[in-house]
Amino acid sequence: MNIRIEWTYKTPKGEETVFSSEEMPAVKGLLIAEDLERTGRAKSIRFIDKFDSTWTVKELKGYLKGIETEPHNITVYFDGGFDRGTNSSGLGCVIYYNQSGKSYRLRRNAPMENLMSNNEAEYAALHLSLLELEYLNVHHLPVRFIGDSNVVINQMSGDWPESILSGWAERIDGKLQDLGIQAEFELVPRKANAEADRLATQALNGIEITATSEMTTDL
Repeated sequence: MNIRIEWTYKTPKGEETVFSSEEMPAVKGLLIAEDLERTGRAKSIRFIDKFDSTWTVKELKGYLKGIETEPHNITVYFDGGFDRGTNSSGLGCVIYYNQSGKSYRLRRNAPMENLMSNNEAEYAALHLSLLELEYLNVHHLPVRFIGDSNVVINQMSGDWPESILSGWAERIDGKLQDLGIQAEFELVPRKANAEADRLATQALNGIEITATSEMTTDL
């Protein structure tokens, strides 16, 4: 979770003004807030998340402590592929997350039949990623979903009107609500989604992958 810090600064003569920081990870924000408190001149320190919810220092400490042993700081890449010749699809997703002080990458793909287009395969890949998040017991957390499909990203963000595939969007919205996930959707070029694209292609070629590995650097 990313936050901004807002605090009131008080001079020795009693003059006050309010400062606001740039957006930063919650852990970093908490460290800076604690340092501000030690100066003795900062008061009314609060944190603001991207949903404009406010947190006190105590509340943010409790939140970070509560999620320490659960998957958090989650970013999902998804992609779907469709073979017109065989009417078969391949779905791929990559989930990056932190847990118990370590960083992990989960890769998952799956073949799928009875889809009608590449766009539908993209929706199915996004839905697959939600099933994986549910399996990881991810709930009531912000999650970034990154893909290269204009249709999926824009419709899930609410920027495009309903379409023939709106049923998929409703199904995904329902799952997001069930899990309490605060979704943020980001459109990227195809090159920036290469890992999920490769997984989708491998599923089309009959190669199924489910693997979790520890990362050597933080997200």
